[in-house]
Amino acid sequence: MDRKKLQPIIIKRIKRGKNAGAHGGAWKIAYADFVTAMMAFFLLMWLLGSTSKGDLQGIASYFSNPVKISLMGGDGAGDSTSIITGGGPRLETSKGNAGVKGKASSTGRPDSELEESRKLQEVKNKILERINKRPALSEYKNQIKLEMTKDGLQIDIMDHSKRPMFDIGQAVVKPYLREILQEIGAGLKEVNNLISLSGHTDATQYSSGLRGYSNWELSADRANASRRELVTGGMPQNKLKRIVGMADTDLLDSENPSNPINRRISVVVLNYEAASRLLGDDHQFTRPK
Repeated sequence: MDRKKLQPIIIKRIKRGKNAGAHGGAWKIAYADFVTAMMAFFLLMWLLGSTSKGDLQGIASYFSNPVKISLMGGDGAGDSTSIITGGGPRLETSKGNAGVKGKASSTGRPDSELEESRKLQEVKNKILERINKRPALSEYKNQIKLEMTKDGLQIDIMDHSKRPMFDIGQAVVKPYLREILQEIGAGLKEVNNLISLSGHTDATQYSSGLRGYSNWELSADRANASRRELVTGGMPQNKLKRIVGMADTDLLDSENPSNPINRRISVVVLNYEAASRLLGDDHQFTRPK
């Protein structure tokens, strides 16, 4: 073969430009980010699908107002209005099941309320039993009234024209009232509920004028004097959250403002809802057990 007819071997060397890395490994990073995002998305969907309605409401409540402190910390998840401590505008947190109305219903907590009413009824019966066991107090039974109200168990000790609880214009407790209050205090010894105490007068006014001692001071002083006897009887002092003098603003017999029954001491063993209203949203309070 003639060597002159052989074609020369040509070697081409290709120089890559600045953008030659477009087909490198950058796409792998983007793909990894995409896969990670999809995994997180499906994990979120799975968690939402397996979470109860109450838990979802609690989470939503927490992020809508995370700094508000609820009045009750629940002991579990389920049909609750807040599963995160300190979260949500609702006051209740308790365990339950999704789709089942129970202890954690925001509009009505039938199980908890019934249990609370039952316990308050037990307190009422205990106080009545203690008073009935004291023969010396039998003649004063018509001055003691115990009833269940929307705020809880209300105990009214009313004055009598022949058996005054205090001397006129004074806040010194009469001996028989001292015994009654101490028996009531003993009946409240094991109570976990908060307690409110108020003093009331009739409409008879002082002659000392607007700047002098009035029914406002008198009713408050009588409430405080009653507090001391209740605590002496055994009522937990830390459960007493309000002492107020009402003067003659809440008469039992408004048609006869001077009726002795308007002069009274009222003790209210507050239920959860009433205590919540009293304390407000900025206080932490647990439903009594």
